[in-house]
Amino acid sequence: MDVDTGTFLVQLLKIMWINILLSGDNAVVIALACRGLTPANRKWGIILGAGVAILLRIIFTAVVTELMQLPFLKIIGGLLLLWIAVQLLIENADEKDIKESNNIWGAVRVIAVADLVMSLDNVVAIAAAAHGNWALIIIGLGISVPLIVFGAQLVILMLEKWPWLVWAGAALLGWVAGELIADEHALAETFANLPSVLVHYGLPILGAALVVLVGIILKNRHQAREVAQ
Repeated sequence: MDVDTGTFLVQLLKIMWINILLSGDNAVVIALACRGLTPANRKWGIILGAGVAILLRIIFTAVVTELMQLPFLKIIGGLLLLWIAVQLLIENADEKDIKESNNIWGAVRVIAVADLVMSLDNVVAIAAAAHGNWALIIIGLGISVPLIVFGAQLVILMLEKWPWLVWAGAALLGWVAGELIADEHALAETFANLPSVLVHYGLPILGAALVVLVGIILKNRHQAREVAQ
């Protein structure tokens, strides 16, 4: 395996893990939207809904990827990723008010619209991690979305059994946020005065550490408020 192939596989695994980590609610949407279908139609509702979700997410990612080329948007995207990562650590599961459908195309429509609305965090994270590599984006989404749809329960069980996976995923988002900010062309002159290693590794490490630190502080505050009540 050459270096380029190894790098590609590492980036691909990064995209897949980010997408799986951030898509728990999307899997719930699919299950709820298809619960009104007959058992025979439910399978097709899930398959078609997942297919439409993949296509729309690729298009959405394309738009965000192009926007990332504008000045300072990588900084904004990096800060947004840091916020998403912290929210991942402190958020409470909310019940989703998803309307079920008794026909396949109605279910597919519900899945597609809900997935698109709920996927902004996924899209920003994937666009940042892929660095404009379309092969990574398409393959990563093409593999991970079906895994989410058909393996949602397994993923949920894994996260419940090993809570540290959520923290590892949040730290990964912080790392990607640091990479995104380090890649901002508008800051190229500023970063030129710093050692390359410090920029390309220091910022990602700082992003990951910041997410974990803020997550710990906010979770402790939340637990303290619950005890006080």
